Amino acid sequence: MEVKDKIVIVTGSGSGIGAATAKHFAKHQAKVIVSDIREDKAQKIVDEIKADGGEAIAVISNVAKFDEVEQLIEKTVSTYGQLDVIVNNAGIGPSNMAKTGEYTLEDWDSVIAVNQTGVFYCMKLALQQMIKQGGGNIVNIASLAGLKASLNNLSYSASKFAVVGMTKSAALEYATKNIRINAVCPGYTESALLDKLLSVRPDMDQMLKSVIPMKRYGLAEEIAEAVVWLASDNTKFITGQTITLDGGTSL
Repeated sequence: MEVKDKIVIVTGSGSGIGAATAKHFAKHQAKVIVSDIREDKAQKIVDEIKADGGEAIAVISNVAKFDEVEQLIEKTVSTYGQLDVIVNNAGIGPSNMAKTGEYTLEDWDSVIAVNQTGVFYCMKLALQQMIKQGGGNIVNIASLAGLKASLNNLSYSASKFAVVGMTKSAALEYATKNIRINAVCPGYTESALLDKLLSVRPDMDQMLKSVIPMKRYGLAEEIAEAVVWLASDNTKFITGQTITLDGGTSL
């Protein structure tokens, strides 16, 4: 992976796919900004990266707050002088799974604020910096739920369909500016979101695995490998694409 010395922000990287992605970038000698809403979680990942010989700093940021995203970008540029890659991974699910007619306003507002508006904030500010410096790379974490129906999960599905659309639109806008923008769409992956779902509905475990042709969940590390590949100089002619990693579920 050709990401050595690249300056990389990974949002929501205190756990799950984000943490695995931050570590994978560091393994390939990128300099990583571990961004999370929880300071203890972000610092833990930074400590693990440093223990393995990598370089990373922690920056606390809630992507649903524009001023905190501004601070994240400013801290990155003031520390390293530029921003080569941002991985927009921070995301949440609803508190309750419910049909559209029974969906709560709170679940709609909170999920859209983080998963959709947060990605917009990060893209907007990262793109401004990337234009100044003459190029960059954005990888958005969407979902299989952004490509197909997701029952009782309206805000999450809506937000991830939006991420796919934003990825394609922005990629078209900036294709001549040396800025590539792609997305990955994980299927059911071992993560905090999946753990939350299964804690509420333990019976879902076997049902979910039954619809995955590989009969297992994805690993965060497997998603991380695809993200780092898209962010690397090995994929210079790829932009506006969605890479689906779902063990064949979409088939």
